[in-house]
Amino acid sequence: MARVDQHGHCGPVSEPKYQIRARHTTSTLTVYQAYAPEIGLPAAREGRFPALWRRERMTWIKPSFLWMMYRCGWGTKEGQESVLAVEITREGFAWALERACLSHYEQGLHADQATWKRELKRAPARVQWDPERDLHLRPRPHRSLQLGLTGEAAHRYADEWIVSITDVTPLARTIHAHVREGAMDAARRLLPPESPYPVADGVLAHLIP
Repeated sequence: MARVDQHGHCGPVSEPKYQIRARHTTSTLTVYQAYAPEIGLPAAREGRFPALWRRERMTWIKPSFLWMMYRCGWGTKEGQESVLAVEITREGFAWALERACLSHYEQGLHADQATWKRELKRAPARVQWDPERDLHLRPRPHRSLQLGLTGEAAHRYADEWIVSITDVTPLARTIHAHVREGAMDAARRLLPPESPYPVADGVLAHLIP
């Protein structure tokens, strides 16, 4: 039995519950963020974050375009009007995953809550798995990765990993307009292509509940 996913692709009914799906090349993958225009516009123009962007704060990156649309309301939420596609190196992404801690305690994965809290406190990255979204921003059965970067990871992200930054706000608004009009095929055709992202065996073992 097969079904058509939100990208218009036909596939099996069952999918891994926890899987990184992203737009990627042999050397990079694309993640999404949304900022106020005073950060987003210069970031896209210069290809790097402006001085206003604070490296001391945790920053969350999302490989899923539709999860980002759910989070920022298609770029309509206050302070999230500029939607950015940030292309980063796969080496940087792997560095963060290897050093990340799950954002919540999970019995069986962590020895105990005290151990998890210690790991979380010293980890430069943390992972959340949230329900993936469809074009109507409704939850889907499988989970989408969110990666939070802080401390060394945030600095590396801003200063070393970024290959390019693109303003995709017009794309988000166009897709949203198609969805509002019920033109779902047109909306699907514009979605950035995302496919399972390959990770080495064991890399996610400490991050999957």
